[in-house]
Amino acid sequence: MADMWAFRDAVGDWAAGGPGGPASELAIRLGLRTAVLLEGPSDLAAVETLAARRGRDLAAEGVCVLSMGGAMNVGRYAGLLGPPGLGLRLTGLCDEREQRYYDRGLERAGAPRDGVFVCVADLEDELIRTLGTERVEEIVRAEDDDLRAWETFLRQPAQHGRPRHQQLRRFLGTKKGRKIRYGSLLVEALAPDRAPAPLDDLLRSL
Repeated sequence: MADMWAFRDAVGDWAAGGPGGPASELAIRLGLRTAVLLEGPSDLAAVETLAARRGRDLAAEGVCVLSMGGAMNVGRYAGLLGPPGLGLRLTGLCDEREQRYYDRGLERAGAPRDGVFVCVADLEDELIRTLGTERVEEIVRAEDDDLRAWETFLRQPAQHGRPRHQQLRRFLGTKKGRKIRYGSLLVEALAPDRAPAPLDDLLRSL
């Protein structure tokens, strides 16, 4: 796993304008065949948690899961990792409103677009709908660090009268790092054979 983190770092440096040699050498050493392009670290946490729950070691299977720091970076990453670059198979997960970036980026890289799985709003929304608001609120209330913050959040005038689903989704994004943590916590709360369709379809495609 240390080598996979090194590969991610090398790709990040490459995408920022650094040399591509280190990433290329690590890709060969790791036997990589597929790169999963994700918008951010919360998506990465969810994908890796679900894979682990299903007994899969993606790194051992030659699959690298990458957080690109935003969907607008997909063209750069697709060019480096796809047919024009390392020649890896490209797949990914994105929000519906960001799909256009994926479509354009993969098309420019000469990669198929049918390997990208789309969440209607975002992955947090998909997870909340799959688990149900009562279960998600139980998970939030069980986290000591978040219980008081959640109760304070609900008292805000802007939250009065809003559906619980919308409140939960907004709450997850109110503190740096919270979405990443809940990307794992919500997936861990799923039944092993049950996951939001985009996340399930992505994992089955790998």
